[in-house]
Amino acid sequence: MEIELKLLLAPDDAPRLRAHSLLAQTAQTAPQVLQMHDIYVDTPDLQLCRHQAGLRVRQVDGRWVQTLKAGGSVSGGLHSRHEWEVDVPGPQPDLAALDSAIGRKQPIRALLRLDTVRDALQPVFTTRIERTVWLLRTPQGDQIECVLDQGVIESGADDAARSVPVSEIELELKQGQAASLFDVALALLQDVPLQLGHLSKAERGYRLALSEPLQALRAIKAQPLALDAAMSVEQVFLAIAGNCLEQVGGNQEGVAGGESVESVHQMRVGLRRLRSALGMFKSLLALPDALKSELAWLGGALGEARDWDVLAGNTLAQLDGAAQADAAALAEAAHAQARRKHVQAAQAVTSVRYTACMLGLQRWLQARAWRDSCSLRQVRRLDAHVPPFARAMLRKDQRRLVKRGKRLQHATPQQRHRLRIAAKKTRYATEFFASLLAARAVQPYVARLSTLQDELGRLNDVQVADRLLRQLPEVQADQSAQDGLRQHAAFVRGYLAARAQAQGRDGRMHKAWRRFKAARLPA
Repeated sequence: MEIELKLLLAPDDAPRLRAHSLLAQTAQTAPQVLQMHDIYVDTPDLQLCRHQAGLRVRQVDGRWVQTLKAGGSVSGGLHSRHEWEVDVPGPQPDLAALDSAIGRKQPIRALLRLDTVRDALQPVFTTRIERTVWLLRTPQGDQIECVLDQGVIESGADDAARSVPVSEIELELKQGQAASLFDVALALLQDVPLQLGHLSKAERGYRLALSEPLQALRAIKAQPLALDAAMSVEQVFLAIAGNCLEQVGGNQEGVAGGESVESVHQMRVGLRRLRSALGMFKSLLALPDALKSELAWLGGALGEARDWDVLAGNTLAQLDGAAQADAAALAEAAHAQARRKHVQAAQAVTSVRYTACMLGLQRWLQARAWRDSCSLRQVRRLDAHVPPFARAMLRKDQRRLVKRGKRLQHATPQQRHRLRIAAKKTRYATEFFASLLAARAVQPYVARLSTLQDELGRLNDVQVADRLLRQLPEVQADQSAQDGLRQHAAFVRGYLAARAQAQGRDGRMHKAWRRFKAARLPA
């Protein structure tokens, strides 16, 4: 299993990296410079790509090597994947040689044995890279390969040829603890502006080769978790945190583009899931205050963009009747404000501050740094099997939710908001532990929770809309525009408040609450 951390840097910053004191102090030998030419192959219908695999033949210093990478995950810039390497005589892949190297239980082996794959492989894209390699040994004795790759990815030929530049660092763990990768990265970050890299060269090459390269920018939703009852509480926490960070990082590029409404939404959901998980395990481990503050900063940047998206794209867009004309006038200004907030969110996720936050968080997770301050009792609970902990958390969440819902009939907006947050945390916890529970019980329970959330969310959107509509005129530069928007906003605020009051009496929210209370807690 290959474990590496990928970081992106501007080509102009490469000399700063080469001159970094860390490399001079920890390199075991002088850096090695290699000229590499890679040919990535796949079937015409991209069967390998569809199975999350990449097969290349590399020429380096007159030697040809084929490499297959498959499976694994990407979390916070940390790439973990299976890798098999075999020498070949020339630029053509040798699948028979690969077959003997791949373990029998690997799913990719069966795919490569298909005649429709073996007989249809063809070049899809190529890379030409100058690679500089440093072999580092940390003060703790860990061995890390630090690689600087600069070059180009190319696809197509003649007039149809396309290319994208490559300028990235790969820190690969050769021996020791994965936390050391983040120590090195954080040290480099002090002098060289870096961003987390979530796409491999193969993924970037496929994007270039595909007729619709923006397909890779689709928003990434949370993936189901596969937990085992034999896992410890600590192992489950690490699995949950990694799952959340995959969702956060998977949407980084979409948010950085500055236009994807759904990427902002899904990155924010991933961050909320992570913060909810941290709260769920807080009796056993505590995130350092500095990292808490940085997660709150990131959540704020994403939250502002999301709130304006909901106002412009949902709340105002769905109004009709007497409020339609006023809503249309406000929507244009709200969309403009949403675009400004998207730019700010993009600046946040492409900043050194964001990179430092994600690296620091991953370092904390990989080192299991909470153990430094754990009591013996906490350590025992962390090492215990997870089912009792999961059941206790679900019972606790449900009790909190039921308690907050007792006064729903006459609840204030603030009380409804607290109830909605409790419902969300309960749903997240249930989804985290779903693979440990009976599926036939989980699905209806989560469905009823989601319906309750939706009903509470409708009313919360009105509260958010009221706050934003008060702000909207003030962000306009022109005085006459401010005056006009104030009039439109005043009418729409009143209209939304009256509609929310009517919806509060229509019984849908209370029906959703009664259905949830009647639901059975999954076990």
